[in-house]
Amino acid sequence: MPPPRPLLFDLDGTLVDTVPFILTCARHAFEGYGRPVTDAEWITGIGTPLRTQLASLALHPDDVEPLLARYRTFWLENHDRLTHPFPGAVELVHSLAERGHPIAIVTSKTIAGAQRTLEHVGLPELVETLIAADSCPRSKPDPMPVHVALERLGCTSSTARSVMIGDSPHDVAAGKAAGTIAVAALWGACTRDALAAANPDHFLGEIGELPVLLRVIDAAN
Repeated sequence: MPPPRPLLFDLDGTLVDTVPFILTCARHAFEGYGRPVTDAEWITGIGTPLRTQLASLALHPDDVEPLLARYRTFWLENHDRLTHPFPGAVELVHSLAERGHPIAIVTSKTIAGAQRTLEHVGLPELVETLIAADSCPRSKPDPMPVHVALERLGCTSSTARSVMIGDSPHDVAAGKAAGTIAVAALWGACTRDALAAANPDHFLGEIGELPVLLRVIDAAN
């Protein structure tokens, strides 16, 4: 039997069902602002750091910090009420960890935000390392966060065997650029067509199908 593959998960839209909450936060941040932001515009940037998204949509650079403050205030006030794991996600990660898979989270949230989410849904003890937007100089779609995660897992020699799972093209692009097997999650924020543009190695229709996909990958490699 091959050794268990390192598994790197995105967080929002992949393990936790937060995309509706994220869109609500964005609407709140831009409420009354001189530039309306559509859900489709916001979804395009999901998977990149929040400040980066806001900077791409703000009318003026000086507006970014006030928009960020409005977003984060609303997020802090409503996080626990509106953040939930996808059905079966926590149990699946627990099962994969028990089977010996090294597990990392690679997210574009801040460390503090990601830790709060992990603790709220009951995942922190299952995750060996967390790489967030403020963990390294560059964020997804750059491959650096993936490389740092594998280094912290002690799995740099297993990069080609590692699997990156995420629901945005930025997740897929980071995984591909890092040399991992990139899996596009179809239950999150982005459409299949948007994910296909990033050329994932595999599509996954439901999170519960991951063990079957891992067996398929093992059989092919």
